[in-house]
Amino acid sequence: MILLLSLVAGCLFAGATYFLLRRNIMRLLLGLILLNHGANIVILVMSRLERKLPPFLSPGQIDPSKFIDPLPQALILNAIVINFGLIAFTLALAYRTHLALGCENLDTMLATEQLLDE
Repeated sequence: MILLLSLVAGCLFAGATYFLLRRNIMRLLLGLILLNHGANIVILVMSRLERKLPPFLSPGQIDPSKFIDPLPQALILNAIVINFGLIAFTLALAYRTHLALGCENLDTMLATEQLLDE
């Protein structure tokens, strides 16, 4: 299972790198989404996928080796919330850029910037 998830994370990172190197804002956004999902899977794999008890201590159970570590779950939840804010901001920025310039290609945006400098 760990090997399969590691391969999935590698494929997500490869896809994210491909999309981040394209010259289109929407593909850049898709690359950011894939990059975050890959990072979440890496955190999940590093937490050693084991079946253990939930991280709630009852009075009779004090042995911490029987419980799963809640930190990776908290990190993944935090990463999901941060990614949602990042994607919402990037989507709003792409929308405003499309309204202002009428294009999504980064090369065309650079040409427009050169016209504004003159």
